[in-house]
Amino acid sequence: MRLPAALIGINETRKGRMSGYLWLKAVHIISVISWMAGLLYLPRLYVYHAGVAAGSEASATFKVMERKLLKYIMNPAMIASFVTGLALIWQLGEAALTMGWLHTKILLLLGMGAMHGMMARWRREFEQDRNTHSHRFFRVMNEVPTLLMIGIVILAVGKPF
Repeated sequence: MRLPAALIGINETRKGRMSGYLWLKAVHIISVISWMAGLLYLPRLYVYHAGVAAGSEASATFKVMERKLLKYIMNPAMIASFVTGLALIWQLGEAALTMGWLHTKILLLLGMGAMHGMMARWRREFEQDRNTHSHRFFRVMNEVPTLLMIGIVILAVGKPF
């Protein structure tokens, strides 16, 4: 089922001004890009952090970088992504209930949120010098957000079912 363009705000401009829906969509995309930047970079920091001695100057530097990335970029971007995403879904109304691709996308987003939570837990472990994972573990974990992102983008753009 295709929704009418007017319902979802496509091409709803007046004298070159974007509709509220399109502004919301723009903020959502910016938020997602910011969140993804952190989800892709933080595990890479963990790869390097796992390779230095606990209590070292390098470890202290990584701790600051990891904390600031999570607290000032990733957490606000995740919240903004979820809030704007829910607002976009709300604008679709009951039609959203029939979109199978959207349900699958939400499931993948829950996986992305779980990854965010695990990264926060690993940051606390590094902060307390209690990391038990190797750099190889973090190299593998670094790929999970990428795989989830690929699935989410394919679903959001292609709307296959």
